[in-house]
Amino acid sequence: MGKLKFLAAALLLAIVFRAYGQATQQVVDIPSRPGVTQRLLVLSPPTPKAAVVLMAGGHGGLQIFPNGSMKWGEGNFLVRTRQLFADRGLLVAVIDAPSDRQSTPFLQGFRQKPEHAEDIRAVIGWLRQTAHVPVWLVGTSRGTQSAAYLASELSGPEGPDGVVLSSTILSDNKSRPVPAMSLEKIRIPVLVVHHEQDACPLCAFAEIPALMSKLAGAPKSQLLSFTGGENRGDPCEAFAYHGFNGLERKVVGQTANWILGQ
Repeated sequence: MGKLKFLAAALLLAIVFRAYGQATQQVVDIPSRPGVTQRLLVLSPPTPKAAVVLMAGGHGGLQIFPNGSMKWGEGNFLVRTRQLFADRGLLVAVIDAPSDRQSTPFLQGFRQKPEHAEDIRAVIGWLRQTAHVPVWLVGTSRGTQSAAYLASELSGPEGPDGVVLSSTILSDNKSRPVPAMSLEKIRIPVLVVHHEQDACPLCAFAEIPALMSKLAGAPKSQLLSFTGGENRGDPCEAFAYHGFNGLERKVVGQTANWILGQ
């Protein structure tokens, strides 16, 4: 992305700057494709050590307002733990659907498209120029279909420095699950985070070994597995084991430690 586009991104900053713990929060619109912007909710700690692009599951249409609130997704595991990531010294960018996908079906049917890669390429570039730190993609549930696809398609200066897959979509008869992607193309560290009691039929822990075997080409890959916590509601939703309910600090802490240790 050229300097003019970055200047445009700066001019498109939403008018919201506030203390959020020790982090500053702002809403940013990044030009990504002709006539399209990608909105981020950004939490910036004083001296970030790395940046994480948090990709929610479901349809992914958070519809972030200029004041930092959102129409959907506040309960999502990654969205509700964004401050915990910032507390660990990570610059946090919570990703919305792009401006041309701000209505149903939002990111459904879009997570494995070249246009999605263009949007996130622009985000990675903006984060690198803004913070001068490594940039990681972190997806949960359906967000892992974005993160894994992007990690396999974007590389070098335009790609991420690492990827985290939490509550990975391991099987699916409606779209391509993560193990069916070209994971052998990934040449960056990969962390897989999964709850052993996840009862979502698309995320059975028994299928994790097959996923790990497909990550053999990555310079480093590791599984962090968890048990316990609380299990409420739909097994595929954010407050079941699927969303690490009750384990947020433990999961985020170990994930952040792994990222910062690479």
